[in-house]
Amino acid sequence: MKDFKYLKINKDSGIVHVLMDRGDGRNALSYDLMKELTECAYKFKSDIDVNCIILSGQGDSFSVGADLKDETFLKGDETSLERREIHKIGPDMCQAWESLEQITIASIEGHCIGGAIALAVSCDFRVASSSSVFRLPEIPLGMNMSWQANPRINSLIGPARTKELVILGEDLLGEKAFEWGLTQRICKEGEALNLSMELAAKINKLPPIAVRMSKTSINATNNSLNYNSSYMDRDQYLLTGFTEDRKEAIKAFFEKRDANFKGK
Repeated sequence: MKDFKYLKINKDSGIVHVLMDRGDGRNALSYDLMKELTECAYKFKSDIDVNCIILSGQGDSFSVGADLKDETFLKGDETSLERREIHKIGPDMCQAWESLEQITIASIEGHCIGGAIALAVSCDFRVASSSSVFRLPEIPLGMNMSWQANPRINSLIGPARTKELVILGEDLLGEKAFEWGLTQRICKEGEALNLSMELAAKINKLPPIAVRMSKTSINATNNSLNYNSSYMDRDQYLLTGFTEDRKEAIKAFFEKRDANFKGK
């Protein structure tokens, strides 16, 4: 497998550990990191020697979400078509991970914010520490939640809790995330990877064909309407980027005050 700049990959007896590492413990999802995550998923898609893939983040956080300082997203001189293609990287990444036939586990410590949640819910299981923090800040920042994450979240925690998580943009702490069903295992701080490895070891002992077929059939049933309900969210995201409310949200964020939204 090719060398990646921001991913460290360890393969051992049917289990692969993919570690996101941008060197700062925050692992913001830059364009290049998302491209590597997409390529990594494609590489393992046809690997019949791999039964389970664990995805984690180096340092204090799984990931703090999309890197809003990435110049790829801030050029400002691209055409609308170019801008639309650039922002395709997020949903493509999530789809690549969801499409894997192997069982995938997001191992979460610390913060899991915005696009990081979109990535995590594209995996089959989420193992998180009790001190982990989940948050979707998009709507309070004048954007919509995209990357086709809403239907995936909804299928895990139901519509009312999805609305609370998506619309309010407040912190959801590890214990409550587990209670809601957003995560499937909970552990003490620093133990998420160990618990993820234990779960992966159980999966690795099972007959791989039956596991893959079961995952595929369950996803086919559960996800059948996901695309129909979210295929426009990338364009909606681009639209909200030009609203006055979006400008006000960013200005208020940096000025550390409440935003004054006017629906413009």
